[in-house]
Amino acid sequence: MSVYLDCNATTPVEPAIIRLVQRFMERDYGNAASPIHDFGEFALMAVEHARGQIAEVVASRRDEVIFTSGATEANNMALLGLAQHGLKTGKRHLISSSIEHKAVLEPLEELAKQGFDLQLLPVDAGGRLDPQKLAAALRPDTLLVSTMQVNNETGISQPLAEISEALQQHEAFWHVDAAQGFGKEIVPLQDKRIDLISISGHKIYAPKGIGVLIARKRDGSFPPLTPLMFGGGQEQGFRPGTLPVHLIAGIGEAAKMALRNQAERADYCRQFGQKLRTALTPLQPVINGDAQHLLPHTINISLPGIPSDKAIKGLKRLIAVSSTSACTSHTRTPSHVLSAMGLPEQIIESSIRLSWSHLTPEPDWEQVVAVLQTLREEN
Repeated sequence: MSVYLDCNATTPVEPAIIRLVQRFMERDYGNAASPIHDFGEFALMAVEHARGQIAEVVASRRDEVIFTSGATEANNMALLGLAQHGLKTGKRHLISSSIEHKAVLEPLEELAKQGFDLQLLPVDAGGRLDPQKLAAALRPDTLLVSTMQVNNETGISQPLAEISEALQQHEAFWHVDAAQGFGKEIVPLQDKRIDLISISGHKIYAPKGIGVLIARKRDGSFPPLTPLMFGGGQEQGFRPGTLPVHLIAGIGEAAKMALRNQAERADYCRQFGQKLRTALTPLQPVINGDAQHLLPHTINISLPGIPSDKAIKGLKRLIAVSSTSACTSHTRTPSHVLSAMGLPEQIIESSIRLSWSHLTPEPDWEQVVAVLQTLREEN
């Protein structure tokens, strides 16, 4: 059986979280919106407990934690939800970067169709946004700045502290897509200047189908979001529908474990990455992105002379890897992230992403290298 090295697409679920989710499906299955008996009351307690666990990671208030179906929905709620406020106030300028996930870029493109002025800033060859360019792009009518915390394809951490500094004297709302960084980089998301944070459960060892939008209050008021759906007063009126208590308990436990075990997990991933790089040295891989800002669980490399599709297919019985984000891996289009970094075509076409976790066992690196060397000779 191959070793799974595609944790940026989705992580395995922690065994303890599986047991907790199963408990809420089999025994404690009450509706949190019906706290009129013990079942409903316990469900509501579980939801609020999870809300607190997530709030602690980002140093927010419990009532600022809004449960969603995932980071994609949270991104849409944050970005499209500000449209009416922008139209009402005449603030129609939007700033983001060219390396954002499609779950951010496509809602922003939808806003552009509605008359908003979308400005996508470039990144440097290392895959990072320049905070000075962002500061220079700000205008009096800038409604929103949306930046990711960690890039999903390269694992490169973005300069959130410097971006925060650039935004201190501006009223624009700041949204951070933290799908890849929540629970892995703790301090950056605790910055009170960040108004909106999108979180995904299945990137931090919780089940798929659950996410969070952190909506931080300013002067006691939530960001002026218009709901995308209607039909109930749940989640501060931002997101109606019966809460999936089992999934919420799971993401809450995942947040608690991430905060408690962050250093230990990072150490394991760092050691795993060092062994990976040492093993691949004979192939002379090119690291795509600034290694100084690379999180310990991801690496994007190019293996000159080995097309990525052949490498992925050839390695599938040993390791499971990818070449782009999970959302676009079915297409044949080149990575928009690596293209935005200005990398040559031959580097992009031979790029693969390896991403692992504290739950990842060691592959047989000798066999991996042997397969790749054979592919290079055949190509």
